[in-house]
Amino acid sequence: MIKDCRIRAPFFEIGPKCFMWGKRMLKLAKAVDRIAEKYDLDVIITPQYPDIRLLAEHTHRVHIFAQHMDPLYPGRGLGSVLPEAVAEAGATGVMLNHAEKKLSPDVLAETIRRADEVGLATIVCADTVEEIRSVAMMKPNLIVAEPTDLIGTGVTSGMSYVTETIAAVREIDPRIMVLQGAGISGPDDVARVIRAGALATGCTSGVMKAEDPEKAAEEMLRALRETWDEVHGKEK
Repeated sequence: MIKDCRIRAPFFEIGPKCFMWGKRMLKLAKAVDRIAEKYDLDVIITPQYPDIRLLAEHTHRVHIFAQHMDPLYPGRGLGSVLPEAVAEAGATGVMLNHAEKKLSPDVLAETIRRADEVGLATIVCADTVEEIRSVAMMKPNLIVAEPTDLIGTGVTSGMSYVTETIAAVREIDPRIMVLQGAGISGPDDVARVIRAGALATGCTSGVMKAEDPEKAAEEMLRALRETWDEVHGKEK
């Protein structure tokens, strides 16, 4: 089931992983919130679980997604991440199947269904074109096309991969938006994938490891806005 997750192309995802949390994460999130407003962009941030409510209560433009959740129902499940708790904390969506948190196809499909039940949008990571096709059949809102061997390397996906993965998803369901990830480390990388036809991109290291994360985020978001307008024309 494709839900309306209120995210428009072009959009950007910032994944803190375990690099940033608490007050420092809030500072960045508030800065990104202002930058997103400035450039009229939708931005997904996937903070640590304890920071979901903190960020959700102090931002209004960015979309706060959980880094993962489990498909269980309320009851037993010590140490699991309950979908209802993620939604009540203020998240509007959840990231699933990242290379560092892979799920079997059956569990992934079940978790997407649970997200649908509690009203959370889904952004699902996938590696190969074949896996991306399989994930698209599960009807998430968004797919991250991200070759696992390029994550954190600073090397971006080849343009043939970008165009092939976008085409594969469009053949199955054109409502599913595709984000091109892996190796995005600066504004030039952002511009390159948008010119190749991507609807979105994102990064972790390029922001989290920057000397000035706020500046790095603004440079990439500005590149996203400017390149999108250059390619697609600025809406009047």
